[in-house]
Amino acid sequence: MYTYDLLEAGCNYLIQEKEEDALQMIKVHFKTDHALCLSTFTDGEEIVWRKKADLIFDIIECLDDQAVTAWEKLYYNQDAFYEEDDDE
Repeated sequence: MYTYDLLEAGCNYLIQEKEEDALQMIKVHFKTDHALCLSTFTDGEEIVWRKKADLIFDIIECLDDQAVTAWEKLYYNQDAFYEEDDDE
């Protein structure tokens, strides 16, 4: 088990919060004395707070810039596939 205190501000991570959870990508925005502000991307982007002492089952990896760029292209362009025609 790991804690959120191990994560660095400005970095993107692939983590598994609990053993039975799916993998998720998070971005750590900043740290305070006792907590972290981060974004999760499960159902759209959500900004949340986590205590530094909160447990993480597994930190899979810190993503490099190339992986984050590839993921952003996929994530932010997915709406293009669901646009409806307004030609009625």
